Amino acid sequence: MSDDFDPQQMVLRFRERAEAVKRRGLPPVEGPDRQRFLEAARIDFQDYAMLGDAVATLENGILRLEIDLRPRP
Repeated sequence: MSDDFDPQQMVLRFRERAEAVKRRGLPPVEGPDRQRFLEAARIDFQDYAMLGDAVATLENGILRLEIDLRPRP
């Protein structure tokens, strides 16, 4: 792992990816392919958004991502 790796920058990139998924348009697909595309976009957003909310730390070469999945009040 590079000495210049910044875990917070990685988290920010995931936030940007989540926003990009929300903004991307729907290609001209129909039928079952359309539903598969929408489901893939939903999962992509969910994954990127969770990682974008992570608290990242790098200690002794170990990257830890803490993600609070408890419901917000």
